[in-house]
Amino acid sequence: MTRPIELFYWPTPNGQKASIMLEEVGLPYVVRPVNILKGDQFDPGFLAVNPNNKVPAIIDPDGPDGAPIPVFESGAVLVYLAEKTGKLLPSAGAARYRTLQWLFFQVGGVGPMFGQLGHFRGYAPEPIPYAIDRYRNETLRLYGVMDERLASSEYLAGDYSIADVAVYPWVDVRWFHEIDLSAFPNVERWFQALSRREAVIRGARLMKDQEVIGGVTEETREVYFGRRQLERR
Repeated sequence: MTRPIELFYWPTPNGQKASIMLEEVGLPYVVRPVNILKGDQFDPGFLAVNPNNKVPAIIDPDGPDGAPIPVFESGAVLVYLAEKTGKLLPSAGAARYRTLQWLFFQVGGVGPMFGQLGHFRGYAPEPIPYAIDRYRNETLRLYGVMDERLASSEYLAGDYSIADVAVYPWVDVRWFHEIDLSAFPNVERWFQALSRREAVIRGARLMKDQEVIGGVTEETREVYFGRRQLERR
């Protein structure tokens, strides 16, 4: 009998990568909420799972050696779940590396750049035009890269894969970045197709009522960006 995976989660784009993936591969899981607005990410129990104090993370009670294994970093979680189930990541050959390169495109580009745009637009205590312009331009550039790729491919890596799962939640918050998706018609077509997938719908809706994007309190700003990050308690 397959024991459920523990999902340490809060409804953020990175968190939703893991919840969508778990729905796509059909593994049973239980949610362990980590309220990052209040500082739950610094709880010693969570730090034992993810020393980087970020969501998501998982514990698989049936790890590769038959023992429980914690996995943190959203990209690593996607790869782990894909390899555990044999889904959404080719096992070998050019298709595998094509998938991994688009996954890392999200991990190293889309997530950090979209995230910095969101920070300077919605979290910084005062606007810094240079920073907003810098990250908006990079965000638009990355949308252009995706649009060009999706002009000749149904999905980012060819077939539907963990790369699409990784990028989707960040496009889903395009409103926060003030991105007009009609300017990127191939991304828009791709996004609408994913939005119709039942697993994507279920994963993206998980704890949606707890989602807070922008407009945070001073308490949360301190938790996210202040000395609380350094003190880790």
